[in-house]
Amino acid sequence: MKVVVDENIPCAAELLAPLAELRLLPGRAIDAKAVRDADALLVRSVTRVDDDLVAGSRLRFVGTATAGVDHVDVSALAARGIHFVSAPGSNAESVVDYVFAALAVAFPGDGELESRRVGVVGCGEVGSRLLRRLQDIGVHCRPCDPFRTDIPGNAPIGEALDCDVLSLHVPLTLDGAHPTFHLLDDVRLRQMREDALLINTARGAVVDNAALLAVLRQRPHMRAVLDVWEPEPEYDPELLARCMIGTPHIAGYAADGKRRGALAVIRAALDFCAPGSAHIEESTVALPAAGKLPAWAASWQQAVLAAYDLRSDDARLRASLIGDPALRAAGFDRLRKEYPERREFSAWRYGKTPIALAERLRALGFAC
Repeated sequence: MKVVVDENIPCAAELLAPLAELRLLPGRAIDAKAVRDADALLVRSVTRVDDDLVAGSRLRFVGTATAGVDHVDVSALAARGIHFVSAPGSNAESVVDYVFAALAVAFPGDGELESRRVGVVGCGEVGSRLLRRLQDIGVHCRPCDPFRTDIPGNAPIGEALDCDVLSLHVPLTLDGAHPTFHLLDDVRLRQMREDALLINTARGAVVDNAALLAVLRQRPHMRAVLDVWEPEPEYDPELLARCMIGTPHIAGYAADGKRRGALAVIRAALDFCAPGSAHIEESTVALPAAGKLPAWAASWQQAVLAAYDLRSDDARLRASLIGDPALRAAGFDRLRKEYPERREFSAWRYGKTPIALAERLRALGFAC
């Protein structure tokens, strides 16, 4: 069995090398020539998998170690009889941790966030977890998802736009009843509050980036946290300069989430292409140690930033703003490839803590 794998998928070499002829490539370097004689292809979000890529190949299986599938033309694969799997929910906890790290930076004071209203647009794997955590620490939320009529308080997007914080968690879609391409266009961005905080960890094109830049130029008190950009990796440096936080599409890059996504597609590839060849246990892939929250973490915000201070990711992206657009794009990809290991909140422990704070830490996913 021949397998082409994005080199950013963790543990693929260790797990597949004994069982398959393996070729590791940068995600953006995977082309039709590379997959022509492969039986299986494992990618992440930077590889466009469409008919141009798979035509003329002998591919039987394609897997993406990501929850989002907007980079894959699923219908083109189906038309050629190629089996496809993704990893829904694999990095959801990682992304929710990222959002809370952003909220800890934006609202560091006691009771600051709890006095605000947060709009959560998209209540799938990520949005529903975020909604639950926010509500568990006493934050008033306004969920918005036209596909989730089962969620109490579900409202149209117009009501979410009137919130103090707007966090986006929708897939990127171009058609259907509720397309999300430029869901936040110039009109909707201007309907947001003058001092609102916008967080986008979904896909860059869910927000019209040119329109957002124009609004940020005119609204000095509006803040934005962007992990995803339009386009990637050729993002607008002026937009980054006007963001409170900007990161290189790494919200879901905690080691835990990447491992879950990798194991899901590797197992599926083996089960489909070489049934009975191996059974891979969770413990097969080691995770870095997390640790214990420091005693000085006297608030949930301090605890969150002790576990994951995303300002360091922001600083690394800003430091890469050198040279021409091609160099900046290469820097963006390099930051993703060389991303330092981080653990989800659930891997962190806390010691003797006041009861009220301990309750909030448990609600946020920390372990005692």
